[in-house]
Amino acid sequence: MNNVVMVVLMLVVFYFFMIRPQMKKQKELKKFREGLSVGDKIVTIGGVHGKILEVAESTILIGVDSGKMRIDKSAISNGADDQLAKK
Repeated sequence: MNNVVMVVLMLVVFYFFMIRPQMKKQKELKKFREGLSVGDKIVTIGGVHGKILEVAESTILIGVDSGKMRIDKSAISNGADDQLAKK
């Protein structure tokens, strides 16, 4: 009986320290991506910095120093302002 209680306790601790924070982070990132608008500065997961020129349903057109790029919304990691604030 003690073993079952320990396993359940470990699962609860694992949920609150590992799974729940990750789900919260994913929800915030999804909300951020849905709220993007023209003129926002972003950073892609590849490290490309740009400014949003056009927003489509699943893609975004960004302006970079060397021209324009069309990227998928899932390739956006966060706003450029957030990136600068972390430094």
